[in-house]
Amino acid sequence: MKHDSSGFTLIETAIVLVVIGLLLGATIKGQELINDSREKRLIGDFENIPVSIQTYQDKFRALPGDDARLAMHLPGAIPCSPLAAGKCAPGNGLIDGKWSDTSDASESYVFWQHIRLAGLADGSLDTNSSDYIPRNVLGGQLGVTSISPIIGLSGTFLICSDAIPGKYVKRLDADLDDGNTAQGFMRAVDAGTTTPENPIQITNINENSTYLVCMKV
Repeated sequence: MKHDSSGFTLIETAIVLVVIGLLLGATIKGQELINDSREKRLIGDFENIPVSIQTYQDKFRALPGDDARLAMHLPGAIPCSPLAAGKCAPGNGLIDGKWSDTSDASESYVFWQHIRLAGLADGSLDTNSSDYIPRNVLGGQLGVTSISPIIGLSGTFLICSDAIPGKYVKRLDADLDDGNTAQGFMRAVDAGTTTPENPIQITNINENSTYLVCMKV
């Protein structure tokens, strides 16, 4: 009598293993491409925002957000108000206000409307809109300021990008600075840091944690 055999032959098993290997390889490669794309967009924020600022300076001889002749340069633009030291002092050559400010009382907040009205960036012109504040590719808030949230990091202005996972922080610093997040032009602190009251600069980056990354320009 003949009996039907069951199960896979060695050849069939080998084919299945090859297919699984190809699928795993494609998945890993796909994730690498996603990570590379996100990193490039994060890098783009740190590179493109300074270009917008410098272009505005070349055109109007002023910093966006700090433009004392804003009404002449961009009719209809909202100036920071009320006047206040450290938040709103048009013409002093600084982008006053915290990187994370969320009202037009700060130059760092109206900054975004000014570069958009000047045609130097995309985004909502409505300062009361829920999508007015720009976000990085990972959803973290972007900010520009002359008031550093990190003690020891200072410049005419700083670009800050929040809620960046550690694996990207390492790559950003290696690509844009010296690879050490506790020194140089780019530094990292705990995500959400807004003032120098929490200035701990992170050296040992945890890939599973998120950070605020700021770079001086």
